[in-house]
Amino acid sequence: MSGGIHFGDSVTQHGDHNIGIIKHQGPADPQAAMRELVAAVRQLRDQVPAEDRAVLDESLEAISDGHTTPPSTLRRALRNISGVAALAAAGAPVVESIRRILDSLSS
Repeated sequence: MSGGIHFGDSVTQHGDHNIGIIKHQGPADPQAAMRELVAAVRQLRDQVPAEDRAVLDESLEAISDGHTTPPSTLRRALRNISGVAALAAAGAPVVESIRRILDSLSS
């Protein structure tokens, strides 16, 4: 832990019968997570129908670089992208990227 920011897992164990672990695997750099999302969406884009490509394109345009995007616009765009990705066979990397971004926004 450094400067009040912690990345990675935190494990505390009390007693003998503990099972499970809470995973904190958010990105150290939110901009890296955004770049990862954009790359994953571009790969997904070629595998979805034209209507879904339009949703992905509009959402990526709304996100821009993520720095100047209002939080409500960012969340709406991420929900739209997530919806398309959830219905696509190859959408898992996109959904995971979105999860990392949302984790970084809420921490």
